[in-house]
Amino acid sequence: MRNLVLYLALACLPAAAAIAPPVRAADSAPTADVPELRSVRAEIKAKQYAAALAELKVLAVKYQTPDVYSLLGHALWKTGDPTQGMAYYYKALAMNPGHKGALEYQGELFVELGQIDKAKENLARLNHLCWLGCEEASDLKEAIEHAPRKS
Repeated sequence: MRNLVLYLALACLPAAAAIAPPVRAADSAPTADVPELRSVRAEIKAKQYAAALAELKVLAVKYQTPDVYSLLGHALWKTGDPTQGMAYYYKALAMNPGHKGALEYQGELFVELGQIDKAKENLARLNHLCWLGCEEASDLKEAIEHAPRKS
C-alpha cells in the first residue's frame, strides 16, 4: 500500500508541474510582461549610468515594472537627479513593497541624503525579507556603516 501511494504521488508530479505557473528570477528570459534587463544591469555595475538611463527610459514606456522603476531610479540618481530617482524608488515599492533592489538603492540614497534612520528602516525590511542574508542587505549595511558621522 505504501509503495502504491508513493507511486501515485510521483506519477502526479509531471501533471502538477505542467499546471503550476513558471517562477521567474529578475534576470530570467523576457516575456511580454518582463523586459530583458541584463544589459542595463551590466551598465549599472560598470557605472555607465548614462547609457543605462537611455535604455531604461525606452523600456519604461512599455514596461511599468518594479525592476524597471528601481533601475531607472538608480540611473537617475547616479546621473545627478536624486529627486526623480527617489520618485521611481517609491513607484517600485508601491508596486512591490518587498522589492529588494529598490529597498537597497533607496536606502543608499537615504544615506547620501543624511537620512540614516530611513536607511536603517530599509535595512530592517531587507533583513526581514532576507533572513538568511542577501547582497542587497549586505550592501546597504556597508553603506550605513561608512556614512559620514554628524558632529
